[in-house]
Amino acid sequence: MRFVDETCVSVTSGEGGKGCRSFRREKHVAFGGPDGGDGGRGGDVIIVATTRRSTLLELRGKTLWRAKRGEHGRGKQQTGANGEHTLIEVPIGTRVFDNDTNEVLADLTQHEQHWVAAKGGSGGKGNLFFKTSTNRGPNKTTPGGEAEKKNLRLELMLMADVGLLGFPNAGKSTFISAVSAAKPKVADYPFTTLAPSLGVVKIGFETSFVIADIPGLVEGASDGTGLGHQFLRHVSRTRVLAHLVSMGEHDEGAVYGGDPDTPDAIRRYHALRNELETYDQTLASRPEIIVLTKTDLVLEEDAQTIKAQFQESTGRPVYVISSATREGTPEIIDALWGLLRTLDEE
Repeated sequence: MRFVDETCVSVTSGEGGKGCRSFRREKHVAFGGPDGGDGGRGGDVIIVATTRRSTLLELRGKTLWRAKRGEHGRGKQQTGANGEHTLIEVPIGTRVFDNDTNEVLADLTQHEQHWVAAKGGSGGKGNLFFKTSTNRGPNKTTPGGEAEKKNLRLELMLMADVGLLGFPNAGKSTFISAVSAAKPKVADYPFTTLAPSLGVVKIGFETSFVIADIPGLVEGASDGTGLGHQFLRHVSRTRVLAHLVSMGEHDEGAVYGGDPDTPDAIRRYHALRNELETYDQTLASRPEIIVLTKTDLVLEEDAQTIKAQFQESTGRPVYVISSATREGTPEIIDALWGLLRTLDEE
């Protein structure tokens, strides 16, 4: 399935039914009077978050959503039927924006949480409603309420406990496949992951946490370079960050700034940290661990030297792993679980 995390839709509620003007004219009914019923209420357009959806792909094929209008009132005091509601199912973690003003209208983060995107028009009043002691035969009725129309933008933000960060080819897909049942594409070239994916990491028999494999970011992501905003959006809801830095080969032509004498791995780390801080200071301040990956491709003493330099440069916990051989992965899981439990206790 192709992952789609943003789409636009137009929603229109149902109009209210008109009130009816009617009078009883039966031969054997004395003092017949007004008996026009009210119109039915128009249907709502409702957006519902559900676990049955994992992407906004299905909405790409249907951008116009309309609810049913209410039926008109009828004689014999019959009220028109209400219009049926229209439900739009979206994945949990979907935010709804007004596409004209960019205002956030709703943030759906729980299963079955719903939001009325367009409210149906009220039903009109029949002439029976206007009957009084002094006006026994009113001709007055009212029309149904108008439909409500909105242009909306839907954005999906993955709900995960841990977000994996790193430049392309940092080993994120290999890591998530090593610690969970997720099977993202793994290859020896950058940008193998073009859409975020989720994996569930089991802790014992009864507990687990969710980890998100965020596609590789590049410098300038906070300014929208590449698919920067789309990818950074999915990190925004994560509680803990795991920053993966590859010890293997990388793009030798890339320039990451900083002191040329500083190891390239550290400069890549700081370059991506700068993107996080530029995009969202709150996100950048969340608990984070650093994971040096692909250490099976370098000498052990070189890996330990880089680890010590990272600890001195960042002051953050640094771990050394090889996802291909599973070396060091249990320690990472324990560290992430410990951070999540600490957050739960606060």
